[in-house]
Amino acid sequence: MVEEKNNEKKETLKGLAAELEKKITEDKSKAKAPAGVPSEGKKVKVEKVEEVEKFESEEDVKISAKDVKKEVKDIKENVDGKKETLIPLEDYIKCAVHLGTKVITPHMKKYVYKRRADGLAVINTALIDERLREAIDFLGKYDTDKIYLVCKREAGWEAVKLFSEITGIRVFTKKYPSGITTNLELEDFFEAELTVICDPWIDKNALFDTARLKKPVLSLCDTNNYTTHVTKLIPCNNKSKKSIGCILYILAREYAKIKGLEFNASLEDFTGPLE
Repeated sequence: MVEEKNNEKKETLKGLAAELEKKITEDKSKAKAPAGVPSEGKKVKVEKVEEVEKFESEEDVKISAKDVKKEVKDIKENVDGKKETLIPLEDYIKCAVHLGTKVITPHMKKYVYKRRADGLAVINTALIDERLREAIDFLGKYDTDKIYLVCKREAGWEAVKLFSEITGIRVFTKKYPSGITTNLELEDFFEAELTVICDPWIDKNALFDTARLKKPVLSLCDTNNYTTHVTKLIPCNNKSKKSIGCILYILAREYAKIKGLEFNASLEDFTGPLE
């Protein structure tokens, strides 16, 4: 009888020890997680976004000349199409800058004008242009050596390279070395005042590093993105070569004007042929 009671006590103590160990592990995980990173109980949202990123195509959306005319007419009639834009409205449409994904997050809902028949969200071009102007003013406050740009999405690599050649801004494409701006012990450590990213999900390492330093982030954001830690955003299609190229063309051109840099590139140098 005594032996049975002892065994019961041992099992109870083991159970309590296991629960305590689990609680300590969970607390440590929460303490280590950077601000804005979902905890264990909030994994669903992150996994949902990851699935979207896996299946969103990086191919450029084919837009015929007929479709361009139709969409330009629709935007001029139903959106603020009378305002002068940074580039002709037709070029925004040709580059599919205004076409989002089939997923619209609560963070990006206010930038969406409507849905197309195929389910794709259509971003308000007036807001794209407005946010671009704000981004240009913001970018212009920083010197070249205080900015770096990250774009892990292959569709943007050519445009990013040209952007760097024109502006002199440091860029990372295939791989962003996590901790390069936060870990003083790294050989290639450097300090920056502004981080530019092409997607808050794909480029999340750079986003979280910058958040730890409490520095500003300028980001291209599609309709399926969450914008936590993003200081300034440009609502746009950040999946396709033409769209990323178009946005970087405008940023490079306007930054060059502000800083007095030479700029001889055309839109198609950044996007490829638009015909």
